[in-house]
Amino acid sequence: MTLDLESAKSWACKNDIIGLVNKYRIDNNTFQKLKILDLTDRTKYNALNWIAILMHFRELPPYFKQDNQQALAWLSKYYIDVEQYDVVIGYRADDSYFKFPLGFIDGKLAYDDLETVYLKGNLGVQYAFISERAIKLLRFIKVINCESTFLGIHYAIVSKASAEVNAILDLPSDYKKTYLLDLMRKDNG
Repeated sequence: MTLDLESAKSWACKNDIIGLVNKYRIDNNTFQKLKILDLTDRTKYNALNWIAILMHFRELPPYFKQDNQQALAWLSKYYIDVEQYDVVIGYRADDSYFKFPLGFIDGKLAYDDLETVYLKGNLGVQYAFISERAIKLLRFIKVINCESTFLGIHYAIVSKASAEVNAILDLPSDYKKTYLLDLMRKDNG
């Protein structure tokens, strides 16, 4: 879910079909009583927490797991057990964006660039209501029809972000930037 109706409409129309958006409401006081993991809170969390959660729940190709065994093990220390929470707020994590964290783990994308892609918020913030308690507190309001103008917007956003990342990946490594291997060395320093 998202608070941004335009993002919801673009997500609903991503399969070249004019989609529908369900609108829900939850009382703010009730919401604040839930146990919330807000990964967008940069005073508590960083992109490593988000990536560690992604890696925990995604099926990775065996060759990728084998080639990046050390990096994945190191990254796992940033994992936060989301099952302790009612709601997780984080950056959009669908398949179209998954190449960004993979590029970071592979050592091709600098941490600085990864943070820029994720933390700028251009990919969208999503709310995952994961506990039965939280889901029961949602109140369905209505279905909203999407306009045909939302067809293709999702892909335009993904294409722009992908082009930015691909341009970065095409550059030679920048010694002024921090890569995963640098973070691992610093930890073992």
